[in-house]
Amino acid sequence: MSGFQAELRTLAAGSLPHTDPAAACELMLRHMDIPTWPQLPRRAFLENMYVQYSERFPGIVVADERIYVERNGELDPDLEKLYVAYLMDDLEYATVSPEYAAGLHRFLDLDWEKPPVVKGQVTGPISWGLMVVDQERKPILYDEVLAEAVAKHLRLKAEWMEQALRGLAPQTIVFVDEPYMSSYGSAFVSLNEGQVITLLEEVFAGIQGLKGIHCCGNTDWSLVLSTSVDILNVDAYAYAEALSLYPDDVAAFLARGGIIAWGIVPASDQVGEETVDSLMDRFHQALSLLTAKGLKKDDLLSSALIMPSCGCGSLSIETAERVLALTSQLAQALHERYG
Repeated sequence: MSGFQAELRTLAAGSLPHTDPAAACELMLRHMDIPTWPQLPRRAFLENMYVQYSERFPGIVVADERIYVERNGELDPDLEKLYVAYLMDDLEYATVSPEYAAGLHRFLDLDWEKPPVVKGQVTGPISWGLMVVDQERKPILYDEVLAEAVAKHLRLKAEWMEQALRGLAPQTIVFVDEPYMSSYGSAFVSLNEGQVITLLEEVFAGIQGLKGIHCCGNTDWSLVLSTSVDILNVDAYAYAEALSLYPDDVAAFLARGGIIAWGIVPASDQVGEETVDSLMDRFHQALSLLTAKGLKKDDLLSSALIMPSCGCGSLSIETAERVLALTSQLAQALHERYG
C-alpha cells in the first residue's frame, strides 16, 4: 500500500441528485477533502450506476429505460473484441463517454489547483452481474461465460477511469461499488465465496492506486477483508455492529495498512435529525464496538476516513447538500478533538 494517510479526511460515495454537472462538481469540491467525481442518475438514464459502465459490453441493449443482454444474437464476435481489448490492455475500448458520465467529464475538465488525491468509482461485478439480465430476465452473473466477461469488462472500465484521474492527482482512489453484497449468503444470491473473491480480484487487478469497496448494508465482512482491498467503506450509521462481529479480520486488515471509510452520516432524510454532536457520539459508539473486542482506538482513528453512508442520488438537492456539509463539519470536529 502507498504512504497514503487517512487523517479523518472526507470523501463521498459518488451519486448526487443534480442534473447540472458543474453544480455537482462544485458541491463536491466545497465539502470533500478528497474530491470525488459525481454520478448524476437524474440527469439521464445513461448515468444509472448499472447503465453507466455498459458501453460495448457484448449483446448489451439500453432502451426504454431498461438494460439487458440480448442472447438471441451471436455474442462471439463482441466477446472476442472484449477479450482482445483485455489481453492488449486497450483502454480506449473501455472509454466511458460524456453521455454516460457528464459529472466525470466535467470533473476532468475543471480548471483548479490539482489536489494530492482524487476518488472515483465503478460498479462492482457482483452487483452489475446481478442487476443486468438477459432477455429472459436471468441475471447474467449466473452464465459462466458472461460472468467472466463482466469482471474483465469492469476491470477495463476501472483501469480507464483511474488513468483519466491520474491526470488530476498523483494518488487515486477507486471504489468498487457493491450494494448487492448485502444479499450475499441469502437465497437471492447463489454464489460461493471463491466465485465472489475471483470476480472482485479481477476488477481490483485493474486498479493501480488505492482500491476500495463500498457496500451500503450488512455483508460477510470476513470475505471482503480477505481480498486485496485497501479501503473498506461500511455504512457505520446503520451497520457498525455488524463489522464488530469480525474483530480479528478487522485487526489483520488494519495491521496491513488497511483503511476504514466510516459512512457515519446518513445519506437519507434522517440527516435532518442529526447534528455534529449526535454524529460524533454515534462515531464513538461505532469505535467502541471494536475497542471492546481488543482493537486500539488510536489505530482505528489513524486509519479512518469520514463519509456519508451511501450515495445521495435519490435525495433532494437540499438534503444532499446537508449530507455533504455535515460530513465536512463532523470531520472538522474530529480533527479538533484528536489533532
